[in-house]
Amino acid sequence: MRLSLLALLAKEPAHGYELKQALEQIFGRAYPSPNIGQIYVTLGRLEKDGLVKAVDVEQSNRPNKKVYYLTAKGREALDAWADEPTEGPRVRDEFFMKLVLAPMTGVADRTALINRQRRHYLALMRDLNELAERTDRGDRVALLLIEGAMLHLQADLDWLERCQEDLP
Repeated sequence: MRLSLLALLAKEPAHGYELKQALEQIFGRAYPSPNIGQIYVTLGRLEKDGLVKAVDVEQSNRPNKKVYYLTAKGREALDAWADEPTEGPRVRDEFFMKLVLAPMTGVADRTALINRQRRHYLALMRDLNELAERTDRGDRVALLLIEGAMLHLQADLDWLERCQEDLP
């Protein structure tokens, strides 16, 4: 969440609730609504690290609010994030470790593990399909996020088939 908040603050200064609303508006239903408490905790850490600066703004009929600004150091961190590739394939996959080690140690049956994982992925796929159906067709960002998640799930389902075929 740190870098998402920095990216939004690069556009314009904002307070925590505005950042929450911006994330919800940009990503729609496809992205879990951020917890406002987590946003403020993250903003506090960003301020402590010198990546943002908070300024108290007086309000006449309300308590003062803190408006956060991106600092030069924050801009450097944001630029570095934008320039770095995102993590690639998962080589250390927890399910694969379970799939290999659990049957070897007698903790679980490999076929049962694969079937349970397949049911889980299929349930997630159904949920994503329902989410896509409820999402406004004009909300391209949310639809692309849902499609990406579905493609990853389909790849995981294909990989499960491969595991079932290739592992003893």
